Amino acid sequence: MLTHLQIKNLAIIDELALDFGRGFTTLTGETGAGKSILIDAIGLIVGSRADASLVRSGQEKAEVSAEFALDDAGDAAAWLAEQELRDEDEPGRCLVRRVVYAEGRTRAFVNGQPVNAGPLRELGERLIEIFGQSESQTLLRPEVQRGLLDQFGGHGAALDAVRDAARELGEVERQIERLRNAGSRDPAQLDYLRFQLRELEALNLGEGEIEQVETEHRRLANAGRLLQEGNQARELLYGAEASLYDQLATASALLTGLVPLHEGFREALDLAESAQAQVREAADSLSRLLGRLDLDPEQLEQLEQRLADIHDLARKHRIRPAELPEKLAGLREELGGLEDAAGQMEALEARRTAALKRYREAAAKLGTARRKAAKGFGEQVSAIVRQLGMANAQFLAVVESDAEGRPRASGDDEVRFDFSANPGQPPRPLAKVASGGELSRVSLAVQVVGQQRSGAATMIFDEVDAGISGGVAEVVGQKLRELGGQQGQVLCVTHLAQVAAQGHRQFAIAKEVKSGQTYTRVRPLADKERVEELARMQGGVEITSAALNHAKDLLQRAAKA
Repeated sequence: MLTHLQIKNLAIIDELALDFGRGFTTLTGETGAGKSILIDAIGLIVGSRADASLVRSGQEKAEVSAEFALDDAGDAAAWLAEQELRDEDEPGRCLVRRVVYAEGRTRAFVNGQPVNAGPLRELGERLIEIFGQSESQTLLRPEVQRGLLDQFGGHGAALDAVRDAARELGEVERQIERLRNAGSRDPAQLDYLRFQLRELEALNLGEGEIEQVETEHRRLANAGRLLQEGNQARELLYGAEASLYDQLATASALLTGLVPLHEGFREALDLAESAQAQVREAADSLSRLLGRLDLDPEQLEQLEQRLADIHDLARKHRIRPAELPEKLAGLREELGGLEDAAGQMEALEARRTAALKRYREAAAKLGTARRKAAKGFGEQVSAIVRQLGMANAQFLAVVESDAEGRPRASGDDEVRFDFSANPGQPPRPLAKVASGGELSRVSLAVQVVGQQRSGAATMIFDEVDAGISGGVAEVVGQKLRELGGQQGQVLCVTHLAQVAAQGHRQFAIAKEVKSGQTYTRVRPLADKERVEELARMQGGVEITSAALNHAKDLLQRAAKA
C-alpha cells in the first residue's frame, strides 16, 4: 500500500508531500490543475518511461519518492527478498526513488540501492496497478482480452507450461530448418570443407606445440649471441686476466692477514671466500651449459618452416595460431553433421513429434481452464455492468480453440469479449457494438472483476468515469469504494461529484500563479471543505445553497452505505 508520496520539480509541481491511507481516496480539481501530473509521478515510481520534458523549467532534475507498506503486498515483499533489495532494518517497508535529469538520463533506487528500469517495472507491477482512460480502447484488443481472462482465471502455471512447450517445439523446428539448409548446399562447398579439414589434419598440430616450437626457435635464432656472450660471462667470472674469481682471491688473502690483528675482519673474510666459491660454481655451470648447446642450423631451418606453415594456415582461416585446434574440431563436427544428416533428421523429427504432443496437451489443458473461467468472468462483469445503469446488459467471454493451428506461446485459443446492452439483441463483439459511454462502463466492470485477482495492493483509476453521470456515476463511486475496502487501497482521479463523494478521503488539486510562475498545490479536505469542493464540481459559476445541500446529501448517503 502506498503510504507517502513526495515530488520535487516535476512539471508545474515544485514541491509536494502527501500521505495516503487505506480504502478509497479521490483526487479532484479543475481541468489543467495537475491531476494527470500526479498520476505521471506515480507512474515514474513503478517504472514508466521518463521524459526529460517532465523536469520543471529552469531546474536540473525532478525527483519522485514513494514509501510503501508491504503488509498487504506479499508478492512485492517476496520479490524484494529474492532480488536482495529488502530493507533488513524495516522489512515491512519499501522506499522507491526516481530521479529524472533535464539532459535526459534517469536513475532509480529501491531501498537505497540503484536498479535498472526492468527490475523497477517488475517491482511496480507488484505494488500498483494504474488504470487510465486509454484502457477503454486497449480493451478492444484480442491479446488484452485474453490476458484479462487469464489473470481472472489464475492461469499462470498453465500458461508457463504452454510457453515452455512452444519454445521447445520452436527450437527443434529451427534445428530441422538449419539441417535442411545445410543438406541443400552446393557439392562444391562440401568438397571445399573436406579440403580444409584434410589441410588442418595434415598439419598435425600437437597440444602445446606452438609454444614449444617458438621457444626452441628463439634459442636457435640467437645461437651466436648465446655462445659469444655466454663465454664472455664465463671468462669474466673465471679464467680471464683480472677475473672476478682472481680479484676475490686477492681480497681474501688481504683479509686473511688482517684477521689476526682484528677478529672483526673474520666475517668479511668468510663472505669473500663464500663469494669466491659461488663465482667458481657459476663459471663451471656456464661451461657445462655451453658445452651442451646444440645449435644445429639445419634444425633452425626446420623450425622456421614449421612456424611458417602454422602461421600461413592461421592466416588462411583468419584466426590466431592458437585457435587452429579449435577450428579443426569445428570443421570435423560440421562435416560429420552434414554427412550424417539423414540420421540427425530422423532424430529431430522424433523430437518434434514429442514436442508437438506436449504442446497440444498443455494447450488443451489451458483451453479447458479458460472456458471454465470465462463463464464466471462473464457473469461477474455482467452483474457489475447492470449495476452501472444497463439493467439488461449481457457480457460474455468467448473462447474459440483451433487445435490444428500453428503452435503459439499463448496457446490455441482466441478470446473475444461479446456484449449486448439491449434486450432481444444477441451479444456481438465488443468493438462493434459498444458506444463510448458503454465501453467506459464495461471497461470499469472488467477492471474491477479482474483486479480482484491482482497481486497489487494499490489500484489507481485515472478518470475512468468519463462518459457517465447521474445515478450511474454514484454507483461507479460505490463500486470503487467497495473495491477499496476489498483490495486495500484505491485512488481515483475524477470530475464527478457523485464519485468523489464516495471516497473515504478526498484531496483537492489546484493551480496557482505566483511571480509569473505556475504551481500545483494538493491538500487533504476536511468535511466542510469536501462539501464546498463537491458543490463546486456540480455547480455553475456561483455555488448556491442548493448545490451545498446536494453535496452534503451525497456525503451522507456515502457514509450510510
